[in-house]
Amino acid sequence: MLKKLDLFTPIGLILGLVVVGLAIYFNAGMDAVLLFMQLASVSIVFGGVAAALLVNFTGRELRKLPAIIKEAFRHQDYDLQELNGTFVMLAKKARKEGLLALESQLEEDVKDPFIKKGVRLAVDGIEPEMIQDILMAEVVSMEERHKRGRRILERAGDFAPAWGMVGTLVALVIMLNDLDDPATLGPSMALAMLTTLYGAILANLFFNPMASKLENKTETEVFINQIMIEGVIGVQSGQNPHILEEKLRAFIREKRKPEYDIRESGALAHEV
Repeated sequence: MLKKLDLFTPIGLILGLVVVGLAIYFNAGMDAVLLFMQLASVSIVFGGVAAALLVNFTGRELRKLPAIIKEAFRHQDYDLQELNGTFVMLAKKARKEGLLALESQLEEDVKDPFIKKGVRLAVDGIEPEMIQDILMAEVVSMEERHKRGRRILERAGDFAPAWGMVGTLVALVIMLNDLDDPATLGPSMALAMLTTLYGAILANLFFNPMASKLENKTETEVFINQIMIEGVIGVQSGQNPHILEEKLRAFIREKRKPEYDIRESGALAHEV
């Protein structure tokens, strides 16, 4: 389950900016494109969002923001067939040699730390209900941790349009105060409109879509962890490897959602 660059995120961001830029260019030319790049508008919206986030969150939470944004550009590829095969292999070894034999097998053939933790609990003789409670507590903790990180992007998505409106109001006040000077009306009106535009783009192209993608990634990870828990309990209880394999396949068919980005191969692929 390797993480790699998710090309759809940067492609989507660039495409959104290009669409807006081309719409401006085709309607009014390159001069209009340059007109839409106003430092004052940028400073109001970006500075206002940054200030609001500083008020809303602690420094410790905000220090995690680069890592949170980085996650939106990464994709984790889950191979359910390989995951199923891992538990079948562990179940066969446990039935043949006992649970204690799995300790050495973990270091050789199992890379996922969540599976390792669950199997080690089984090797230590922990009851199945307790193993499930411990692993589910870790899943809930992970889900809550992801939710707290994602909340920064969600709040930024709320703040950006509001600060765009603040910039609009500031520019309108300046414009109304200088009605006797016609030369200032154009720049002031441009600033007024641009801050609203920047706020809308930031919220609806950057912050909210990234937060939504991270939410989908969390749902997928929870789903995969539930499969792992079922597998660990099956190994611990000494289930027949073939029965465990069919049980995990049934669990996948019943629980999976079509929006989950999960790679399947082999026998599993044609059954779901």
